Amino acid sequence: MIEVDARGLSCPEPVMMTNSALSDHPGEKVTVRVDEACSLTNVQKFGKSKGKQVSVTEKDGEWEIKLE
Repeated sequence: MIEVDARGLSCPEPVMMTNSALSDHPGEKVTVRVDEACSLTNVQKFGKSKGKQVSVTEKDGEWEIKLE
């Protein structure tokens, strides 16, 4: 599993980092960590647009987005 730590970053950086991870590791599961609601929404939309199944867990104001 590939992990992307995008906490503390504003869009479009989390989406760009997610795109790079998916491109560099095709077929791998990618987990993205964000701490902004806007980044959460944008990474979810991006993952779905790439045909990935998206699941989200929240803990202490941070989100972990799994793209499979």
